[in-house]
Amino acid sequence: MEDKNYLEKLLIANKHVKCELCGGKIYYLDSGKYKCRSCGNETLDDFGKVKAFLDQCGAAPASVVSQATGVSPEIIAYFLKKGRVEIPEGSKYYLKCERCGCSIRYGRFCVECAKELTGSLQAMFNEDIGERPKHEPNPEMSGRMRHYEKGIWY
Repeated sequence: MEDKNYLEKLLIANKHVKCELCGGKIYYLDSGKYKCRSCGNETLDDFGKVKAFLDQCGAAPASVVSQATGVSPEIIAYFLKKGRVEIPEGSKYYLKCERCGCSIRYGRFCVECAKELTGSLQAMFNEDIGERPKHEPNPEMSGRMRHYEKGIWY
């Protein structure tokens, strides 16, 4: 978990707040691209750099993308796990499903494991939802909350 928090903090630290040229305020356009309100200069964050490289050069190994963009391989792996970028079909390298170990193109789990996990989660939520009332609600109690203390409902 520390690694994930470290990567998220690093990504936040790499977000642009001020224009590199004039120091003016910038705003987010889309896909990791920012534009200065004052001078119109456009800059990219880490995701924008990776996306621009992939759009321009096509699919490439993470090490090549990292060298070309200056974005660390750990950040690129983070983007893959979050599903923001994906490995193309037919690649020599894939990610591994964290549950069964099969090859996947993006994310953390394969489709089968994700279905099983969401099914387990659904069952868990159904267990923890609570009990339905066994009789019609008492009109006197309508709209009132009660609390439980020392084995008695008030």
